Amino acid sequence: MPTRPEDSATERRRRGQIRLAAIVMAATMVLWMGASFLGGQLGLPPRFAFLFDLAAIAALVWALIVTYWVWKARRAER
Repeated sequence: MPTRPEDSATERRRRGQIRLAAIVMAATMVLWMGASFLGGQLGLPPRFAFLFDLAAIAALVWALIVTYWVWKARRAER
């Protein structure tokens, strides 16, 4: 059976990177909403809300960068 180009080791690695970025995005949103809700319920100071926000932004920026790298690499192959 011939191997398809999309089944190469590089493509599998890229699919794994995209899958990881998607999991990070989804988990970040769930954890961010949960932390915001719990912070409000527990009466935490606003500085903790900003800490949660910064952590969520960092995770989402990381996922965006990984997605861009994969997109750029796939585009360069064509």
